[in-house]
Amino acid sequence: MSGSTGGVIPGAGPAGRPDADQPARPAAEPLTGRAGQPVAERATLRLRETPPAEAEYGPADNDPRGAAGDPPRYAPEWLRLREPADAAARAHDLLDPLRIRLANLPTRSGGLVVHDLGCGTGSMGRWLAPLLDGAQHWVLHDRDPYLLHFAAVAAPRSAADGSRVTVETRRADLARLTPDALTGAGLVTASALLDVLTTEEVGTLAAACAGAGCPALLTLSVAGRVDLTPTHPLDAEITEAFNAHQRREGLLGPEAVTAAADAFAAHGATVRAHPSPWRLGPDEAELTAQWLRGWVGAAVEQRPELRERADRYLHERLALCAAGELRVVVHHTDLLALCRPAGGTP
Repeated sequence: MSGSTGGVIPGAGPAGRPDADQPARPAAEPLTGRAGQPVAERATLRLRETPPAEAEYGPADNDPRGAAGDPPRYAPEWLRLREPADAAARAHDLLDPLRIRLANLPTRSGGLVVHDLGCGTGSMGRWLAPLLDGAQHWVLHDRDPYLLHFAAVAAPRSAADGSRVTVETRRADLARLTPDALTGAGLVTASALLDVLTTEEVGTLAAACAGAGCPALLTLSVAGRVDLTPTHPLDAEITEAFNAHQRREGLLGPEAVTAAADAFAAHGATVRAHPSPWRLGPDEAELTAQWLRGWVGAAVEQRPELRERADRYLHERLALCAAGELRVVVHHTDLLALCRPAGGTP
């Protein structure tokens, strides 16, 4: 890809359909877990017609409408690139209060049931499952069956203490989430999700978690701040335009964590937030380059008058990145909401 912002998809570069650059999974092929057992795939929630693409969560297809009614796809390659940075950034300080809450929940014969919303290729489960003790059953929610397949086959096998981890998948839309969909859940997780939701959708999520009486760990929501070293006179203008793009069509963007904290608190939850920044240096040059293309591309999409200056800016930044001379801190925030257990007290 050239340094020009023209044609850049907000999110960090091109995303092909499975039949474009790799073999597609046959329609009749069942999803399978690590042990080769079929993984259930149930449509539990109504699918939205045209969800927005989002610059931090990942790139969608060039045609956001998809083909033949398919949902827009996020690129597995982008999700693979960002997974190590995500794992390094997530706030470990929130895990101890989460473990304390989970230890106080009623013991279930099948172990802890975790619903991972907008799971993508399953990176949240690969990060968190090995950090928690005890048997776990992960229910992976995404609207894209292609990504659900990746998530299922790459799911973790065991918990921190060696207990078994199992998975199932559900093709589902988070905007229609209800407490019934979370029946039996001991934990709800999501990563890089809150900022692509509206106030109403965040309220729906908070109400569903509160109704199910389970905590929620919601990581890597964009905070609206980026630090680049060395600095450039256009940094602030690109950041401002990108943040405006994040807020398009009623999306919460950088205000997502505040809105979510308020929504969960309104249901009586105890809410904790902790910074979770990406820290990108020479070792993350490939991710940084892809992120830059998506970040600048989204800014130009929001403010087309920036294009000529943004093209030069991106060219300069990519050159510094290739030379190992660019460092970037992309600020995120993790949120832990400890909802009141169903029928109990906090």
